[in-house]
Amino acid sequence: MNSPAPEVELAEPQMLGFLEFLGIDVEYVRAEGNTLFFRDGSGQEIPVLDYAGGYGALILGHNHPEIVAAAREFLDSGRPVLAQASRQTAASEVAAALNRILRREFADPEPYYAVFSNSGAESVEVALKHAEFDRVLKVRALEAEIAVHVAEAREAVAAGRAAVAAGALRSVTPEAEARGTDTPGTDARSLDVFEDLVAVVLRRNAEQAARPPVFLTLEGGFHGKLAGSVQLTHNAAFRLPFAGMAAQARFLPFDQPQAVAELAEEERATVLDVVVEDGEVRLVERPFPVFAAFVLEVVQGEGGIHLVSPEMARAVRRASDAVGCPVVVDEIQSGMGRTGAFFASSLIGLRADYYTLAKGLGGGIAKAAVTLVRESGYRKDFELVHSSTFAKDAFSNTLALKTLELLEAGDGEAYRLAGKWGERLLSLFESLRAEFPDVVKDVRGRGLMLGLEFHDQSGSAATGIRDAAAAGIFGYAVSGYLFRVHRVRTFPTASAVDTLRFEPSVLLTDAEVDRLEAALRELCTVLREQNEQALFGV
Repeated sequence: MNSPAPEVELAEPQMLGFLEFLGIDVEYVRAEGNTLFFRDGSGQEIPVLDYAGGYGALILGHNHPEIVAAAREFLDSGRPVLAQASRQTAASEVAAALNRILRREFADPEPYYAVFSNSGAESVEVALKHAEFDRVLKVRALEAEIAVHVAEAREAVAAGRAAVAAGALRSVTPEAEARGTDTPGTDARSLDVFEDLVAVVLRRNAEQAARPPVFLTLEGGFHGKLAGSVQLTHNAAFRLPFAGMAAQARFLPFDQPQAVAELAEEERATVLDVVVEDGEVRLVERPFPVFAAFVLEVVQGEGGIHLVSPEMARAVRRASDAVGCPVVVDEIQSGMGRTGAFFASSLIGLRADYYTLAKGLGGGIAKAAVTLVRESGYRKDFELVHSSTFAKDAFSNTLALKTLELLEAGDGEAYRLAGKWGERLLSLFESLRAEFPDVVKDVRGRGLMLGLEFHDQSGSAATGIRDAAAAGIFGYAVSGYLFRVHRVRTFPTASAVDTLRFEPSVLLTDAEVDRLEAALRELCTVLREQNEQALFGV
């Protein structure tokens, strides 16, 4: 039954207005492969070639017939979608399948536990929460260990077997010397000095324990827009309005491996411990676990399709190991075979402690996400403090399992296709850059996660083009042109709006690539000629 159109638009009207401005406010009525269909004013279906690919979620295209069949079979079976607090076989099978892929791509037998969620940002939130949970438990264990040492030292001092070492209290409170409270002795005086020392230690340690956790990440990264994940998203427009809601991240330069170790050393923290050695109570420094995690994308999606180098990956791994914090690799957009391997991080040799997956995991139909945590760092009690009503449901995981089966079929034929079509598209983009060096600034990416960057148009002689660049919507204007004139759908990356993203499915065809080439060549001509009438359709 058709419902009457609402008199007032209440579903994100600002966004709809922007789509209307761009001329792309159509409602799609059908989809298959890399094609979407909408109806024109006469009711005729109009095909649109989709290179946006659900922002990377459609690695197997729209409505893949085998995934659709799996969805229908599940629903026809009458199985419950939501039956929390029961055995979830499909989720267990998804976790097992992902572990088989991990072992193959990283040649490491250590398993990963799976915590399911519903979206990419949520999977990052899970990683952040688990990493902080792990850090807090380490802090508590350290505090308990120090408390035991204090008790042992107190007993030794009270029994006369030990005394506070000369200068121990003065080393942390110089004013103690002036008060005359730092002279070792026996009986009550030694115990008083000891208690003064312990008070200083506990106060100093409490100050460290009250520090918020430090999350390290890279400039240009995007990890979602929820309360925690947005703190690791570099785009200030997304992050700063919510800066007071969660722990802040420290951002490192994307292409400076040496900066990783420097920042880790700068943020390093210690606490004081009390030890008894040779009849003297001394203070020693202990590393304090202030670092919660190092979070990064190995292919930055919303930041403009930038690839982390193997050198940077090694620097991240070394620094994280040195300070004892986990590496979280965000594979939400780059994973699921899009770069020519299931995990893009495997292509640069970065073995993470956590992986986040989403987008393509649901096969383009279900909403599914998972956070994988290495066994040696997994805290089983996390399952008692974190949960989600809709996570791990049988429907989404049944489709996730079918998606993994299709990606792995034919000894990973899908990954080879991603590599093949990626090379074809990169060759096309490079030819455009050679032909239009005044228009195309750069070409980046790997597999079917590619970016085509245009030169800044803020100095354009054409008023409309210059104004679009100044308003930060040039990439969206270009997307509107490609849609209206060529029925090709793509969008700029969110934090680098002069870069168009191309993330089609592995079902790409020669005809679809040829169609894109014709559209982009005409676009480049329009921009070279500064033809704002053609660009904006006026």
